[in-house]
Amino acid sequence: MFNYLFKVTTTLLLMIGAIGCANAALNREQVDQLIAQADAYRLDQESAKVVSFVSLYKNGQLDKTREYHVYSRPNRQSLVVFKSTVEAGQKMLMLQDNFWLQMPKSRRPIRITPMQKLLGEASVGDISSLTWSEDYQGTWQASEEALDENGLSYATEQLQLMAKTGSASYQKINLWLEKETGFPVKADFYLRSGKLAKKAYFTRGVRDGQLAVTAMTLFDAIQAQQKTVIDYRSVTPWHLADKFYNPSYLARNKSAEL
Repeated sequence: MFNYLFKVTTTLLLMIGAIGCANAALNREQVDQLIAQADAYRLDQESAKVVSFVSLYKNGQLDKTREYHVYSRPNRQSLVVFKSTVEAGQKMLMLQDNFWLQMPKSRRPIRITPMQKLLGEASVGDISSLTWSEDYQGTWQASEEALDENGLSYATEQLQLMAKTGSASYQKINLWLEKETGFPVKADFYLRSGKLAKKAYFTRGVRDGQLAVTAMTLFDAIQAQQKTVIDYRSVTPWHLADKFYNPSYLARNKSAEL
């Protein structure tokens, strides 16, 4: 009897140990690697042109669409060109923690705050924020199952991302990444006030023969009747001339050049 109990106890301890190892917390380096993997599924080029098509829904019905061209390059720099007819001529320039909005009839760009770039139904902050590793510091929270927008379950690592720069669109992001691949499944975005702003789900697709995030669906936590789908129609290597990243040049250049 003693031998039997000893064997059972030993087996249970081994099982608990295995479970403990499987759910062991990830260290800082592992978390950083996971976030970098997740970024690569969204933007796999250091300098690129991203064509984003945005569909805005209210109460389940398509309300309007918009198109944006985002030109990004290293060191947290990007230029967003508004391409839809109703927004033609508008541009937003982001140079690290500094932001400018150029309106069609304005002689000079307007300085704006990080919060202001989140305003509007299709916030430019959501369209232009294609990487997390530059603006956030992540910590491991848990290993758990997470459901995507279609109700499919994935084994994930839940991470908490806290803003480490003034340009970050959100103060905190709870992010669920698939264990095997690091592919983003879903995320919760929080404002500086601590309030949940949006819930996001990421669409799996193929770009240039590789697994990629081809769309992001945002559910507004403040205005529950609103949903935004950002479709990344193309991501291509692109090196924009330095002059386009100069605020004083925004009013002089024509959007048709881009």
